[in-house]
Amino acid sequence: MNFPSQLVENAVEQLSSLPGIGKKSALRLVLHILKREKNNVEKFGNSFIDLINNISYCSSCYSISDTGICEICNNSKRNKQMICVVEDIRVMMAIENTMQYNGVYHILGGLISPIDGVGPSDIRISELLEKTAQNDINEIIFALSTTMEGDTTNYYLYKKLKECNIKISSIARGIATGDEIEYTDEITLGEAISSRTLYSE
Repeated sequence: MNFPSQLVENAVEQLSSLPGIGKKSALRLVLHILKREKNNVEKFGNSFIDLINNISYCSSCYSISDTGICEICNNSKRNKQMICVVEDIRVMMAIENTMQYNGVYHILGGLISPIDGVGPSDIRISELLEKTAQNDINEIIFALSTTMEGDTTNYYLYKKLKECNIKISSIARGIATGDEIEYTDEITLGEAISSRTLYSE
């Protein structure tokens, strides 16, 4: 692809490095940006600079936050004795949108996947075990995708937690095997949370 300007080419290269955006789409976006008012474009760019320089991560659940403790963990009305274990922030947001869950979360930051070289030490499993041991937790809910990696992670967590004398449950299997939770509609996901069952081997 030939570009009329090195500046345009640089902008296209940066945008096309994002997932799901090819160079043609990136070029359309760059040309659209050039039509906008300069102050709007500066505000657009500054929002990302501000994001990368000032974003925090919750020291309790590891969610993205504007402060050291996120709003969910800091909310006195949430049930701190119930932890929902999720893969990432997108799944947490999907569950929150159902308005069917009132506990707190633990974001693993990935799933166990030996084929991809991801083991238990590469995600936040030790932090979950430490949190469970140090706090008065009465239920842990596995809300991981119904994929091989999700099931492997569920089983590993169960083996580590089953001696802790707490309720271990998983979301109901209204979600089809192989589905990613973040793409499940809110009604189905809400019912899966509400109808969770005890986890067993």
